[in-house]
Amino acid sequence: MRIYGPNGTTLGTPTSSTRRTSSTGFSLPDTATVSEEVRSAAAPKSAANIDGLLALQGVEDPTERRKRSVARGKGALDVLDDLKLGLLSGNLDAATVNRLRTAAANLKESSGDPGLDSVLSEIELRVEVELAKAGQF
Repeated sequence: MRIYGPNGTTLGTPTSSTRRTSSTGFSLPDTATVSEEVRSAAAPKSAANIDGLLALQGVEDPTERRKRSVARGKGALDVLDDLKLGLLSGNLDAATVNRLRTAAANLKESSGDPGLDSVLSEIELRVEVELAKAGQF
């Protein structure tokens, strides 16, 4: 490992730039005669481009995509249950219908798993049927 700087070795400087004396004591070199190499302070190089980092963040893990799809499916089933309870009690409110419309829009994305996509498409179909019955689709 090489150390560059005022206390380490520098490239291109003579090996013997200190004045030697016949005494055995310590002496400092004359700073007027020694020419030190001036190095500009540069910013450290970045490990990667910002675009590259953003692209890596955009890469989707298949298990995470599957988890999100399962959560969307469960959410849609919960809204369908709320709709069923509202219909049975005679209190069909607009908030439940709006939540059902939002759930239908969220089910359109693919999970990457053919079996899960099949189940989600059946849930989506049921949501769309209930929206059509409510006259909101």
